[in-house]
Amino acid sequence: MIIYSVTVLIKKDVEDHWLKWMKEVHIPDVIKTGYFLDWKLRKLLLPEVSGEESTYMIEYSLQSLEKYNEYAEKAAPQLQKEHTQKFSGKFQASRAVYQLIL
Repeated sequence: MIIYSVTVLIKKDVEDHWLKWMKEVHIPDVIKTGYFLDWKLRKLLLPEVSGEESTYMIEYSLQSLEKYNEYAEKAAPQLQKEHTQKFSGKFQASRAVYQLIL
C-alpha cells in the first residue's frame, strides 16, 4: 500500500473557506481521478507551528507506486493549479510518498 501525503499550512483568515472547499470540491475531485482507494484529513493540534496558520495533512492511499506516478503525471498538475489559483499567497504545501509497512 502506498500513501500520498499532502501537508498544507493555511492562513487562518481563509481556513474555514479552504476547509469547506477541500471537503466539498478538491478532495472529491482527487478521488474522482480513480487512482486512490481512500483518504483521510487531519488537523495538527500540537505542536502549534504558527499563530497565523493551521496545519493540515491529507493522506490518500493507492495500490502501487505506479498508480501514484500515473496520477502525478496525468492529473496532479491541473488539480494543484486549481488549488494554487484559489488560495495563492495563503498557503504552503509539501508532498511526500510513503510505503505502508504495517
